[in-house]
Amino acid sequence: MKKLMLFMLCFGVWAVCFPQSGKTKNLIIVTLDGMRWQEVFSGADSVLINSKYTEDKDEVKKKYWSSSALERRKMLFPFLWTTVESKGQLYGNRTLGNTVALSNPYHFSYPGYNELFTGFPDKRMNTNDAIANPNLNVLEFINNQQGFKGKVVTFSSWERFPQILNTKRSGLPVYSGYVPVKNKDANARLSYLNEMQHDVPHYLGDSTRLDFITYEFGKEYLKQYKPRVLYLAFDETDDMAHAGNYKFYLDRARQEDGYIKSLWEMIQKDPFYKNNTTLLITCDHGRGNDPLDSWKDHGADVKGSENTWFAVLGPDTPETGEIKTPTTIYHKQIAQTIASLLGLDFKAFASHEVGDSIRTVMK
Repeated sequence: MKKLMLFMLCFGVWAVCFPQSGKTKNLIIVTLDGMRWQEVFSGADSVLINSKYTEDKDEVKKKYWSSSALERRKMLFPFLWTTVESKGQLYGNRTLGNTVALSNPYHFSYPGYNELFTGFPDKRMNTNDAIANPNLNVLEFINNQQGFKGKVVTFSSWERFPQILNTKRSGLPVYSGYVPVKNKDANARLSYLNEMQHDVPHYLGDSTRLDFITYEFGKEYLKQYKPRVLYLAFDETDDMAHAGNYKFYLDRARQEDGYIKSLWEMIQKDPFYKNNTTLLITCDHGRGNDPLDSWKDHGADVKGSENTWFAVLGPDTPETGEIKTPTTIYHKQIAQTIASLLGLDFKAFASHEVGDSIRTVMK
């Protein structure tokens, strides 16, 4: 362990010398758990709307239906298909041959988040149980670099992230489930959220909190502490899909698009973040599509649940919009991409394999 820590310290000094030619100084990462690429790129699915999985069909059609897929996706994700499309990039429209996929063979949450943040589809990470992740993650790596120490933070609805990001080893502040912000200088709003999260209905159980609370925590922490890397992990899209409630699944997706829009607009008004912050949005896994019932599920036995997507917006990302180039990108490449955006080289530092950076994300 002592040798490992010495190596981390020495390499950390080297890593900050890695030249940063871009404008990105800060990073916001958002994940929508289990959000299908189908809805991201085509909007609401008429087959699912007209199925047993949708109550209030007329209401859903009024909110989310158009004969045009381009209009449908904008109705569901207005921020993605206005601001991000015009100023950033979106990857994963398989109908155009642009493929984003998992490398891990399991296609559920813990293995997906492990791949996303370690750049490594480790076959040992094959459970959602509370097992500490032995793999170095890119957030931990960034937190050990000069200028980032204590400036990397995670807020998640699902309670498993302290193990996924191995807080006992990494020392990262990870506020998951109903964990409060205990900073002595926390502002009144953060203190209020600490109390309120226990008073709102526990629709997702006694371990997973509502995405609204996670969003509010992240927003207020951003205002007060100015972290350089903020990760927000939303969960309700996955919960509503597993429950077989397509209306609520769509509603939660639309709501989370609104949260992201609000955050982006807020940082564009803040001199600390304006014009030097990149936003990356993605998911941990996909869902099934055929047979119809498989839309509720994912996993190794569910065809199509390895198919994902991601979007990126920031000062170093070309304004390409929807990527239509036939190519395949894997989630294991996102960790190095995150580091590269900040001028760091996670791949050279990690003791395990790490996927190559996605070069088209950067100018």
